[in-house]
Amino acid sequence: MTYNGKSFDLPLMETRFVLQRMPTPFADMPHVDMLHPARRLWREDDVECRLTNLERTLNGHEREGDVPGFEIPSRYFHYVRSGDARALEGVLEHNRLDIISLAMFTARASQLLDDGPAEAMTAREALGMGRLYERAGMTNEALAAFARAAQAEGDTRADALRAHATLCRRLRRYEAAASSWRRILELRACSAAIAREATEALAVHHEHRERDFNAAKTFALRSLQLQATAARQQAVQYRLARLDRKMGYQLAIDRQSQSLFPLES
Repeated sequence: MTYNGKSFDLPLMETRFVLQRMPTPFADMPHVDMLHPARRLWREDDVECRLTNLERTLNGHEREGDVPGFEIPSRYFHYVRSGDARALEGVLEHNRLDIISLAMFTARASQLLDDGPAEAMTAREALGMGRLYERAGMTNEALAAFARAAQAEGDTRADALRAHATLCRRLRRYEAAASSWRRILELRACSAAIAREATEALAVHHEHRERDFNAAKTFALRSLQLQATAARQQAVQYRLARLDRKMGYQLAIDRQSQSLFPLES
């Protein structure tokens, strides 16, 4: 069990074994790196997902007198050069607290996933649970977690509705996906990127599944009002031209039907 071990600690230790021409003891050992679940569950957009930040977020604990991580190498090399181990006392205490923190929030994550979305303390936590469930193939639990997160106010709501709509579309639950996309467009605060994705998804839904070309054109025109790359704008223009052709063709069919089968007065 590590925190950022897959990217840093484990490769570093395995390299040391290789340099010493020794077999690595980690080859067949199961490895869980809790950094990635922690980022999904508790990371805020403007806060790094450090262990000390998790301590503050989950149980309000603030370390006092802790050795900053950037000081640890210099303290160690001072010990190597001088043999004076007094500076390592704070390093060992720092490592001890890290291990306790890792055990604490690993237990919290396990409890959350066992108890279900109803136990999430925040919308961000519920959204992260949904993403973890989805990666594990537990789609029903993921949908429930996204629905729980979508009940809250704020930026997380748009992210949760987007995740819900995307998963429903992948599961071919197209009506449920369209409902979530519509709810996104009803939000007062929503990023232009998510709003554009919602309008494009609804344009596709109404064109290819509902066969409602007027509604599809309305959403396509709406997407043009949002910031987009030149390639995206060109794709929307192409969709609009195709919709106009389909609408013209449908109008011609309707007129022909009326001439062949006129309504009785």
